[in-house]
Amino acid sequence: MESKMKWNMSEKWSSKMPNGLSLEVSHHPLTMRSVVNLIIAMERLKGSQAESVLSTEFRDEHLLNIMLEDIVEEQIVLELETTPPVQFSRTGEHQCSVADGQKRSLILVQESMELHAVMLQGGSEYRKVHLNMSTYVHPSPSTEARPVVLGIKGTNLFLSCHQDDDQPNLHLEEVEDKDSLAKITSGSEMERFLFYKRDTGLNISTLMSARFPEWYISTAVQDNQPVELCLPAAARYQTFSIQQS
Repeated sequence: MESKMKWNMSEKWSSKMPNGLSLEVSHHPLTMRSVVNLIIAMERLKGSQAESVLSTEFRDEHLLNIMLEDIVEEQIVLELETTPPVQFSRTGEHQCSVADGQKRSLILVQESMELHAVMLQGGSEYRKVHLNMSTYVHPSPSTEARPVVLGIKGTNLFLSCHQDDDQPNLHLEEVEDKDSLAKITSGSEMERFLFYKRDTGLNISTLMSARFPEWYISTAVQDNQPVELCLPAAARYQTFSIQQS
């Protein structure tokens, strides 16, 4: 029965082969993939390669090339170049005083561990917070913005940005080891301390979170309210007078 099946298959395909070519079917375990590849190759033999097959110069390598066009699969491996993370290196530190667009000073509210913007009266200047502003160098420095870290003078408290309830918020965070801020890698947890200081006028700047782009340090219209992060469209004061002290 098996021999008869082989003869019938050979007879069926031999009638479709060009003159001078014959097909021999041998008994080997075949996968469906092998059968499909064989059928594709035979269809090509009957089609676009017919003239070459009928040529008297048609050789074994011609047949091999025809079959390889459909049987051999080309596998392309793309090597994706990974961009190394950007590292910010601290270059210096200086003390500065900060006032918002209403000329209000920043004070530290110990109970809530917040900074508030307050219009100080005579005799209460001692409440004003001074900041230690650390400056950093960017591998691709920009003339428009400079990376900085902001700490409260005389404390281990630093301004940082965290995601709370699906919204970035400004925090005061204690840092015992200040050397851990000497180098900050983009995308790392330490990036929460980094801000971009962009000058918009003489000693007038905005402070944008590096971890949450487009979120700026801002103060409320009302007096004695917390300093928070906001988007540019928010009705809050987003520019500060920053002067070295």
